[in-house]
Amino acid sequence: MAAHLQPETHPVADLGGPALRAFFNIAERWNLRINDQRRLLGDPPESTFYKWKRLQAGTLGRDTLERISYLLGIFKDLQILFPDPDQADGWVHRANRATLFGGQSALERMLSGNVADLYVVREYLDAQRG
Repeated sequence: MAAHLQPETHPVADLGGPALRAFFNIAERWNLRINDQRRLLGDPPESTFYKWKRLQAGTLGRDTLERISYLLGIFKDLQILFPDPDQADGWVHRANRATLFGGQSALERMLSGNVADLYVVREYLDAQRG
């Protein structure tokens, strides 16, 4: 009976390639420096980061997938809020007077290193969308 048992598949592992390709596309659109890219991904070791960048694939932990998920949501929200792609992509770099940002840019807030800051920016933009 045990012969028909198959190893469990882990769909989360299958998301690494698409998630990394999306992330590096956003990083290019937002003109993010390498250090900023690593910070947004949760500070993976340099060798891991460059392997991900080179292969655009890899197994990602839940934290990294969560971070990329928030960034994808932020990117999508900006595309909806700003029909002009340059304006949408530039928004993360502009100083923001909203209380949440305290005059900083959204990128500065997101670069704190805390996944919670990605969540907060995502929630802010979701609210702006209505």
